[in-house]
Amino acid sequence: MRSVVAFNESWTFQEGFSLAEVGRRQEGQPVTLPHTAVELPFNYFDEKSYQRAFTYQKILPWSADFAGREVSLVFDAAMADAVVYLNGEEIVAHKDGYTPFEARLTGRLKEGDNLLTVKIDGSENPEIPPFGGRIDYLTYAGIYRDVWLKVAAPVSIANIKVETGNVLAAAKSVNVRCDIANPQGLAFNGSVAASLRAPDGTVLTSAVAETSGSSLTFAFDNLTGISLWELDNPALYTIDAELKTDHGSDRYTANFGFRTAAFTAEGFLLNGRKLKLRGLNRHQAFPYAGYAVGRSAQERDAEIMKHTLKCNVVRTSHYPQSPWFLDHCDRIGLLVFEEIPGWQHIGGEAWKQESIRNVRRMIERDWNHPSIIIWGVRINESQDSHDFYVETNRLARELDPTRQTGGVRYITESELLEDVYTMNDFILGNEELPGVNRPRTPLRPQQENTGLSQNVPYLITEFGGHMYPTKIYDQEQRQAEHVRRHLDVLNAAYGDPSISGAIGWCMFDYNTHSDFGSGDRICYHGVMDMFREPKFAAYAYISQCEPSDEVVMKPVTQWARGERNIGGVLPLIVLTNCDEIELRYGSLVKRIGPDRENFPHLPHPPVVFDHRHFTKDELGVWGMEWEDAHFTGLIGGKAVTTLHMVADPLPTTLEVKADSLTLRADDRDTTRVIIRALDQAGSRLPFLNDIATVEVTGPAKVIGPKTMAFQGGTTGFWLQATGEAGAITVDISSPRFAAQTITLAAE
Repeated sequence: MRSVVAFNESWTFQEGFSLAEVGRRQEGQPVTLPHTAVELPFNYFDEKSYQRAFTYQKILPWSADFAGREVSLVFDAAMADAVVYLNGEEIVAHKDGYTPFEARLTGRLKEGDNLLTVKIDGSENPEIPPFGGRIDYLTYAGIYRDVWLKVAAPVSIANIKVETGNVLAAAKSVNVRCDIANPQGLAFNGSVAASLRAPDGTVLTSAVAETSGSSLTFAFDNLTGISLWELDNPALYTIDAELKTDHGSDRYTANFGFRTAAFTAEGFLLNGRKLKLRGLNRHQAFPYAGYAVGRSAQERDAEIMKHTLKCNVVRTSHYPQSPWFLDHCDRIGLLVFEEIPGWQHIGGEAWKQESIRNVRRMIERDWNHPSIIIWGVRINESQDSHDFYVETNRLARELDPTRQTGGVRYITESELLEDVYTMNDFILGNEELPGVNRPRTPLRPQQENTGLSQNVPYLITEFGGHMYPTKIYDQEQRQAEHVRRHLDVLNAAYGDPSISGAIGWCMFDYNTHSDFGSGDRICYHGVMDMFREPKFAAYAYISQCEPSDEVVMKPVTQWARGERNIGGVLPLIVLTNCDEIELRYGSLVKRIGPDRENFPHLPHPPVVFDHRHFTKDELGVWGMEWEDAHFTGLIGGKAVTTLHMVADPLPTTLEVKADSLTLRADDRDTTRVIIRALDQAGSRLPFLNDIATVEVTGPAKVIGPKTMAFQGGTTGFWLQATGEAGAITVDISSPRFAAQTITLAAE
């Protein structure tokens, strides 16, 4: 049987690359993968620092297990323009920084030590997508995903493609195509035994077929008692295929789900039922580490998107993302729009051919993920390119006829070659431009964007973002407008049955080039900051969940008389899924319901306290005492949640929370640790500018600096296991608080 083991340990790394030295062991820094070539500061840096060549090396000792077998290294991704050498001989070159590639070592390994050398070039090569123009995100150099050592029989299973049929019928079907890898071109006879397993591992049915060629297909029909893959019950089934030939045996498994996903002119249907898509875009970047974080952090982002932000869809802007992330989307029931690498620019013919190959790599890697509901086969926000996009669509449909295609544009009346017209609609805010007479408009009518006379399958793939960048510590009034803009677009999307949904820009702030952002190399476009701490706008999404999932009540205020222009806190938006909100201020009590007048289509409109509910003097005027506020959320007339906000906030508590208290030692696992400066009522102190210092004892380290500044009353870091098991103690201190300690374990 095949062996696939992590090959992440004991690499050396050095800056620069010399072709003359690829066959010689070089001095370097010991590193573990995933690895970023240059650890950047949080902000204010020169992104050109990683836009150059780097060298990774590792010794692969000969093993008796290699004899008569196929031996290769599988790179989940490396950024970018990678070349792999074995004992000084070039083995494989792979330009794209986001898709996997395999370095076949068979027939080139010698007894004793074998030297692997990998050249990584972080230069923005104009022949490689997404490069050639200006891009609004960073492409951090390094071998930033896992590498695997694969040892398999000379004839093995290359891939499995699963297609389900009759999904909404009582008796369902599955077609399973097994592709055979035979790199040596050997004559062989053999058989494949394929088993369909239920989520609990029970074998439901199986079949055996003989093979001597490159592919074979199994059909499993009349399957009953099958659970659909649903958002609240993402049932995953498994195909377990075992190949036996006169050259050995091999086993390959693939997870999949029974579900239908259809974008129609009347909206999106999951398993035949209409579902309004509500989501956010996600970059795969992290502070300091760039792209180079492993499984736990990837899975945690999926958890945040679904369980914290209450989204049902994520767009992988603007490239294929980590298999760990996508696997977890399958497990937790989070829908995915996945797209090829690119940002506005379309290069020459060689560039286009590389992009077309990206379509193939993306789909062949990910075609079994039930979470993926659409393939993005157009360069994000590019101009029309008829022949190019005819081919990307043709290839996508040939490789996977079960999913629709989309192509994200921001230009209107763009040629529709895809199945779904996917649109970045940034009209909201355009009324502020000189000479624009249009009133405030959340979304343009579909046919104005498409230029077509009839409705077509239609999805909003970006809104907000650069139209209103907002920091977690910005003035309250700006943050309230940030909230309102997200609410306005979501309300418009819910109110138009022809819109399948809306995916906001974006999940969290991210580092960018100097051409974009706020001048400090950050785009503050997220509803969360870079540490995944929520801004007020995050609750525009969170509050749309049902109270049975989570009761939400988030006033969009710091509760201070003089924070806003002129003063006061009105209009005061409370993001909530409660029936009513009661506000008590001194002896004054106001109770009101959701603002369905301005947000009639949202599942849960906000409650908005304004001058319709208060007289001029009821909240006091300058010179009067400012008092505490008490909020109560009510459902069915009963109090279900309360919140106390103080008029005189003082530094009281240093709150420290880790996403997990256990780390997998062997995987160099990570966990996010959030530090919050809280007042006496437990609210963040948004303008506290102190620092926090972290000291770690035990087998773990901080990614990034150990001293960090609060932003918006919060900061954080990722803690990484160093490879050994043992107890980990993290001490956090800040001058105005009692020190805190958390204890973790690497196992």
